Amino acid sequence: MRRRTWLAGAAALAGCSVLPQQPYVQKRDWPLLARRPAALRARTSGPVLLVSSVQAAPGLESRGLQWKLPDGSLHVDYYEQWAVPPAQAVEDALRLWLADAGLFAAVVAPGSQLPADLVLEAELTEFRGDPQAGVARAALALVLLDERPKPLRVLLQKTESATAPLTGTQPPAVVQALQAALEAILRQTEQDAAFTSPARAGEVAVRQHRGRG
Repeated sequence: MRRRTWLAGAAALAGCSVLPQQPYVQKRDWPLLARRPAALRARTSGPVLLVSSVQAAPGLESRGLQWKLPDGSLHVDYYEQWAVPPAQAVEDALRLWLADAGLFAAVVAPGSQLPADLVLEAELTEFRGDPQAGVARAALALVLLDERPKPLRVLLQKTESATAPLTGTQPPAVVQALQAALEAILRQTEQDAAFTSPARAGEVAVRQHRGRG
């Protein structure tokens, strides 16, 4: 009899929880995609470029979408997140974009058996929405090294940054704007590589000289 009473009481407590009922919120994973509109043929006589693993600045290791709040603090969303860490997605996009740019004989990843002539190192230093300013902001610190001379030579060291307009304050708008900002950075990086790659820089200079003549 005592056991039946205990079971009945447990059932009643289960049906009348004192904890507030929280609505279930499903996580959403957003892909971070940026691809060059047109792929050009690889330059068979060009250098081989190694794109190293893109590092994430402190605070950007998280997959959660980030945006600036009115009080100046940074919100990192737990339920709206990138499908992979943003630095990893940027690395993949950077490698594919430069491979499609037609500047190099090949663009390879760490671990490739193909010897690299040039090495591109990068760190993602900013990647967030700024609703108060109405934009999304992205920044990528770049170092391009020529490994052929001894000692190696630094061809480029700069930070590319870009903004893209926010069409709203909801996560889909932040995702769209950050993708656009990333595409702008990738275009700028392609231009940097075109003018700093030794062989390509020579070709550009010849074309400019002929144009003046």
